[in-house]
Amino acid sequence: MSGNGKIALITGAGSGVGRDAALTLAAAGWSVAIAGRRADALAETIGLAGAAGARMLAVPTDVTQPASVDALFAAIKAKFGRLDVVFNNAGGNVPSTNFGDFTWEQWTSVVAVNLNGCFLVANAAFRMMRDQSPQGGRIINNGSISAHTPRPGSAAYTSTKHAITGLTKAIALDGRNFDIACGQIDIGNAATPMTARMAKGVPQPDGTSRVEPTMDVSAVGKTILYMSELPADANALFVTVMATKMPFVGRG
Repeated sequence: MSGNGKIALITGAGSGVGRDAALTLAAAGWSVAIAGRRADALAETIGLAGAAGARMLAVPTDVTQPASVDALFAAIKAKFGRLDVVFNNAGGNVPSTNFGDFTWEQWTSVVAVNLNGCFLVANAAFRMMRDQSPQGGRIINNGSISAHTPRPGSAAYTSTKHAITGLTKAIALDGRNFDIACGQIDIGNAATPMTARMAKGVPQPDGTSRVEPTMDVSAVGKTILYMSELPADANALFVTVMATKMPFVGRG
């Protein structure tokens, strides 16, 4: 190992928030395992890290499949021997759909990634952190502003992100005896490929569509670094980082 000797795993690291977090931690001296569905996107993330890319490990992973997640953690153990931090970031959504028109297929596709995938990764990380020596680590789940307040037409996404809040609390409680901390980052309008659609306007509660302010994605990476480098006796249980002028606080 090199750098600060700490090992992190970031899922959904082939683009957007996950990529920025991976690059930020790598630049700060972390060794970083990155997971995502597309091997080419993960390779691009490592390429963007420059010299720090030598401390990164790319593992193509489908977080909805238990066997794929098991293979991811086996690769991390074989390469690094331990794990200190997980940013449980992989997620997805479907186009805005009024609840009355929402289909079972849409519902299950979002739940599979955002909730089941988050469980599988956190569960495997918990066991690895519990069983390693020295024991302990930190799990950071990606919630969302939608863990607090929904957008119109987002039943599945909102439900899964509310569920992540409960999962975060449960992991934080169950992890105490094993020195495993668990926190949640709730992100609002980071400028990524996923939020590019905001340039054309997004649905508002009053039925209109409006272009919303965004923030540079680097704010997220810096926040993940802050949460990751807290001492073991401290935990940022919930952190909200959002575009200053986005329509979240107030009457909307």
